[in-house]
Amino acid sequence: MKFVVLNAQKYGKPNEKAVMGKVMAEMPELRSKAKEVLEMVRECIEEFNRLSESEKRRLFEKFSQGEVQRKKEVSLPPLEKAEKGKVVMRFAPNPNGPPTLGSARGIVVNDEYCKIYDGKFILRFDDTDPRTKRPLLEAYDWYLEDCEWLNAKPKEVVYASKRIPIYYEYCEKLLEMEKAYPCFCSKEEFKKFRDGGIECPHRNMSAEDSLEIWERMLRGEFKEGEVVIRIKTDMKHKDPAIRDWVAFRIIYEDHPLVGDRFCVWPTLDFESAIEDHILGITHIIRGKDLRDSELRQRYVYRYFNWEYPITKHWGKVSVHEFGRLSTSEIRKAIEEGKYEGWDDPRLPTIRAFRRRGFKPEAIRNFILSLGVGENDVSVSVKNLYAENRKLIDPIANRYFFVWDPVGIEIEGVDEVEVKIPLHPNKKEYRVLKGKSRVFITRDDFERLKEGEVVRLKDFCNVKLVDKERRVFEFVSYELGEIKKGKIIHWLSEGVNCRVVGEVSKEGIAEKNALNDLGNVVQFERFAFCKLESYDGVLTAIYTHP
Repeated sequence: MKFVVLNAQKYGKPNEKAVMGKVMAEMPELRSKAKEVLEMVRECIEEFNRLSESEKRRLFEKFSQGEVQRKKEVSLPPLEKAEKGKVVMRFAPNPNGPPTLGSARGIVVNDEYCKIYDGKFILRFDDTDPRTKRPLLEAYDWYLEDCEWLNAKPKEVVYASKRIPIYYEYCEKLLEMEKAYPCFCSKEEFKKFRDGGIECPHRNMSAEDSLEIWERMLRGEFKEGEVVIRIKTDMKHKDPAIRDWVAFRIIYEDHPLVGDRFCVWPTLDFESAIEDHILGITHIIRGKDLRDSELRQRYVYRYFNWEYPITKHWGKVSVHEFGRLSTSEIRKAIEEGKYEGWDDPRLPTIRAFRRRGFKPEAIRNFILSLGVGENDVSVSVKNLYAENRKLIDPIANRYFFVWDPVGIEIEGVDEVEVKIPLHPNKKEYRVLKGKSRVFITRDDFERLKEGEVVRLKDFCNVKLVDKERRVFEFVSYELGEIKKGKIIHWLSEGVNCRVVGEVSKEGIAEKNALNDLGNVVQFERFAFCKLESYDGVLTAIYTHP
């Protein structure tokens, strides 16, 4: 009823198709029940039309206010103690692959808050693990490109791997203050001390001895795992994960960005703690599973008498259709040939969504609608499709695509030129040739029974007279009483076309589609697709239904 009322308010009287479109865009999960929904839409329209003018005005007011309220609900909640012009926030990825839909949440939300408060959005690459989460050199540029595409261009870009000497300086200060120490325990040995709440035998080493060992670490005189630098915390802390955590470790591995300049690398907790202070970060949004990071880092802040940024934790977001696909898993699958690359349209990377023809506003709106609460969110990608459909449906030109084509003969029909609108709301037309031999999809052909009449959209009505020989008989050119389900698309000629991605099909598309290369179009009765290239075969990337 809401959509009936809003449509009537805008156009004077409710339009059945427009209301149906709004319902399906808002709740795509109802598409499988389209007939039932259509009946409900018709009932609501009839009910609305029977109302008095005063009752209609009351509904106009009610639902208009509801729309305003709904828009307020999807906006971000205020940041604690945030001052206009003084907010500094960061998104800090490890560039071991391109941004995914999950990464986009961090980019968009941090950027949106900075826009709200006239603040500063920083992109910081936390890339100080040259082995386990080894950075991918191309991914640095991919993050910059995707941030700009998402309308979240950072005001500053920081590369942690290029700032290692800064972290060394702070480590040396902590060693001098005897708030950190070199530990020669093996992982197994320290685990026993940690679990038992017992201090390790190296913990009370003098500052002089600690600094000497530190210098030897930097010169490469120790093996990997032989010694680490630990931050002193509380060895009786109720959470063993907080007890004397590792700040630096030795890794003899070249780094994609800085080569082999360093062999002592800071852990993420240490590097991030130092950088957040240096960069003047005022607010941090991080996953609730990273609460321990804050507890560990606060010891460093306490030792230097720094004020810790205000932290907000949020729950995880999982998209049903993509499962728990991590960046490392995607990378492995690409190496194994399961995907053609990081922009394979079946992947949840931003590069893939760009290739599919998604609008950046759709992704921003989808992400902001998820909120920033601590509860985990499970959502369908159909919600993202609905957001994108709102943006592309009014502008995407329409074309015929006949997948799995079957050739049929039509007896008694004249060859004619058929004019079909490029878009329901446009005055432009495209022209197709109607002939006695045309192609229809195998799905449509298999459903037909002999004696059944169907309409070839905008061409003519035909009756199946011999299914085995695929022969039809011309009936008329007028639409008449043909029901919507009996109107099918067709082509007498076209270009070979393959659709790839989430849905893959091969067939023929009308030649007129070549005028829209690079754009998203709607293949009627099929899906929205981005026409990517043509080399004798038109390649279209499946966008969404």
